[in-house]
Amino acid sequence: MVKEGYKFGLPPLILALALLCLAKFGGIGGFWPGFAAGVFGVLAIFIFFFFRDPDRTIPTDPDAVVSPGDGHILEVLDEPMGTEPGQRITIFLSVFDVHVNRSPIAGKIASVEYRPGKFYAAMRKRASEQNEMNVITVATPRGNIVFKQIAGAIARRVLCWKGVGDRVGLGERVGMIRFGSRVDLWLPKDAEILVRRGQKVAGGSSILAKWKSTV
Repeated sequence: MVKEGYKFGLPPLILALALLCLAKFGGIGGFWPGFAAGVFGVLAIFIFFFFRDPDRTIPTDPDAVVSPGDGHILEVLDEPMGTEPGQRITIFLSVFDVHVNRSPIAGKIASVEYRPGKFYAAMRKRASEQNEMNVITVATPRGNIVFKQIAGAIARRVLCWKGVGDRVGLGERVGMIRFGSRVDLWLPKDAEILVRRGQKVAGGSSILAKWKSTV
């Protein structure tokens, strides 16, 4: 589990236990103390579940580009990055998916750009450009790839644990998004997309694309 899970999960858990103690030993009877304790207990369990961080089996294929997040493929389309032709894969993360993000490729962090913005629902197209996000560029011998940690209507914080100049391995943990969101992955035309819309993927282990040519 990500350590931040304790920060958010322990307060409702402690409150639930306190309410149970008051109901049992403090002479507070009735329906509401037990009900409130149950609500806070369920909330604590959900938070601990949300901040889970399972290990993943990282592919050994040197041509593989893996998913930066868990979720379902929302879009696969051609999209330039400035003047450079390329393609974008969008992954939608529900509140039930793992929200730890992983590097889709091995390389060096060339830039991490935080962009404040709106909090449109993550499934809407405008979220890709207008929502709060981190835009992370990874430099590789084959060219740069870009992925975005994008906040959604519920998510209010995008966290990147890496800085410019850091080297990252394929599938290495790089950050997380809190509570429902999306991840966009931009690839140059030299990558062959292997996934389709609606497909379920797992961060760090699902192969989204492969390079068409070798270095």
